[in-house]
This record gives sequence, structure tokens and C-alpha cells, in this order.
Amino acid sequence: MRADYLTDSSGFKGHADQLFTPASEAEVSSILREAARLAIPITACGSRTGLTGGSVAQGGWVVSLENFRKLEIGQGTARAGAAITLLELRDAAAPSRQFYAPDPTEITASVGGTIATNASGSRSFRFGSTRRHVDALRVALSDGRIEEYRRGDKVDFPVPFVPLPDVKKCTAGYRLEPGMDWIDLFCGSEGTLGIVLEAELRLLPIPASLFSAIAFFSTDEQALDSVDTWRGIPDLRMLEYIGANALQLLRERFPEIPRTAAAALLIEAEDLGGWESRLPEESWVAATPKDRERIRRFRHSLPELVIAFISKRGFLKMGTDYAVPVSRNRDMLAYYTARLEAELPGQYVIYGHIGDAHVHVNMLPASDEQCAVAAGLLKEFAARAVEFGGTVSAEHGLGKRKAGMLALQYAPEHIDAMLAVKRRLDPQGLLGRGNIFPSV
Repeated sequence: MRADYLTDSSGFKGHADQLFTPASEAEVSSILREAARLAIPITACGSRTGLTGGSVAQGGWVVSLENFRKLEIGQGTARAGAAITLLELRDAAAPSRQFYAPDPTEITASVGGTIATNASGSRSFRFGSTRRHVDALRVALSDGRIEEYRRGDKVDFPVPFVPLPDVKKCTAGYRLEPGMDWIDLFCGSEGTLGIVLEAELRLLPIPASLFSAIAFFSTDEQALDSVDTWRGIPDLRMLEYIGANALQLLRERFPEIPRTAAAALLIEAEDLGGWESRLPEESWVAATPKDRERIRRFRHSLPELVIAFISKRGFLKMGTDYAVPVSRNRDMLAYYTARLEAELPGQYVIYGHIGDAHVHVNMLPASDEQCAVAAGLLKEFAARAVEFGGTVSAEHGLGKRKAGMLALQYAPEHIDAMLAVKRRLDPQGLLGRGNIFPSV
């Protein structure tokens, strides 16, 4: 079996007995029925751009959805197969002056994968996560049945309430509440309840005007003061942070970054009025499509550089995906910085969705000993995020690499409630085995 079906962008590796690449719903249904008869675990995969091992099998069969490539663009809606990438969706919607709002950093991610993790990204500050933009799903269930669920279709069994933390984004475990939609249940379930084959997605009009800029600051405090000031401005769609070490890494591709810059904020707004007067003197403002593309490359270069850097050293990607209440934003960032400087000075970068109090820490260990330190910090940071009222996963999901963190955030009775839903839809525990729940 090809090795590229047994890894993801984090470098996590797996193994499997057989690969299937079905080209129709009937084939998927047949595979699932046979797997159920033989009690063989099934792992669904798409473009394998995830960072938590969710699409990486640890035995059993792999079902790649690469042939599910339907794509139809309508007015305000798109019908997309699971294999369609966000880039393909963007390019297909653009001629009709429409766009799909969820904006995960990796635009080669597949529609199916982003639904499985309830992905979000840089525009989540305004538009929220994938769940909000899904109007229908076609799902293959563990017994081989194919069902279509539309927005408003309610789950037909009693669903308990599991409290969510007071954060802007959360994709740790199942979202459960009485009277919920099927769509909300499947979004973020990481392939453990069913396999998404096709989705109807909501498209929005491309705004007539858009203001984009990178604001550079000489201190972190100046940047954080601006975050607090700008967060409440209407029509702001993006508010992203890049710390000093991350800027240093970016200078490899963007040597023109101001020498004195110690932090930066990326902004995007639909209201042009007054923004230039708010920016520091050393800022890059996008006046042309070429300028906007430069800013997009600037933001998207960071995870590429981090993955390349850590892969060259031969380690798994060691990154956080924790979010805290907005009121604890500065506290969490200060804790990250203090502990990292104490344990791995200079060997980390911090960047991400600061408007949602959700920044990513990526550690860059140079040895096995430092890798062990980084692994310990991942757990420590998760515990501190929960202590601050936050979540252990805001947009990547838990997959297999972080499944053990579910118990940090939820009480045993809440995890039991999730497992009860899992058993109802997947009685044999065959779908996405090892995702979310470490022993299931």
C-alpha cells in the first residue's frame, strides 16, 4: 500500500491492510457493509492535509474519497463532492462573484476533511467555522446506508446537553444539545459517526471593496493594544497575529519585513473608512490584487515554513490548537511566551487567530531531548487553556495524536454521553477508530 495514504501533514504515520478508492456511493456502501460483516475498522481520507492523524489509519481498511469530485455552483450555494479542494471551490465560485467563507490555511484541504474537523481559519473572526456554512450533507453510515441530511433535519433520538467552553471556536469532541440538527452532529465528528460524501455549502457575495494590510509593531504590547481596540470594529473579517520569532522565520521569504518589527497583525475589512489612519507607519497596505496576493502568501507561508523546518529535522509537527475566552487572551499568550523562553528559548513560533483568542504555538526542537520537552509543553499548555476556561482543540480536531486531551476538557459523564452517540451510530466502533476517543 502506498505510503502517502498513511501519513498527514504533521508527519504522523500509520498502517493499513487495504486501500479502497470507490468511485460511487454504491461502492462505498458495499465496502462498509463488508467491513461491518468482518468487523474491520474503516478510516476515511481525503487530501491528508490534517495535523492530528485523523485520516491516518492504524490498521484496517483505508477508504479514499478522491473520486468524489462533483462540483456545481449555484446562486448562493455550491454542491461539492468530498474530494473537492478549497482552492477548486474558490476558483469555481469566483466568476459569479461568490466565495466560500471558511478559510483554513491549507487551501488544498478537501471539503470532506474540513467538514470532518469543522475547520475554520483566518476569516473565522467574522464568519465562524465550517458548520455555519453547511446546508446539506450526504453521509455513508457504518451499516452502508447512504443518507442525506438538510439544515433543519433534527436528530431523531434523545441528545443530552454537553456544555461548551466560552470560546469563539471549539472542535473537541461532539457538539451535543437537545433538538440539534444532524448536520451539526456530523460536522466535527472526525469520521467517527459517518463518512461525508458530498455537501451543499453556502456561498457569499464577494464584497465590492476589501481593505487588507499587515501592521508592524516594535513591541508585542503595541500589537495587543491594537487587537483590543480593533476587535469591535464592524466589518472586520480577519485579525491575525504574528510574533517576533515567526517574523524572523518569514524573513527567509520576505526580507523586506521592517528590521524593527517585533510583532505584526494581519487585517482584512469590508469597510475601507479610517483604516489607514489606525495603522502604524511601517505597514503594508494592499492597494492592488497583486498586493493582496502578497499578503495572502505572507500569512500562508508560515505553516509551510514550519512544516518544512520540522520535517527536515525528522520530527512530528509539535503545534497547539488551543483557544481561550477572549478575556484571557493576553494571559494565555504571556504564559506561552514565558514557558517557551524558559524551556526552548528561541525555538518556537507563535502566530494565528488572535481575534478569536486562538493562536498557534509551534515548537521547533533540535534533538530527541528537546522533542520530549515540547511534548510535555503541549500537555501543559492544554491544561492551562482549560484552566482559563478554554478548549484543547479550536479548529484541527483531536484525531489520534490528541485524543487523550479530551479528558482534560470534559467531565467523565460528558465523554460517556459522546460515546453513547458513537455507539448508536457505529455499534461496532469501526469508523475512525482512535479519533477523538483514544480507546474507541
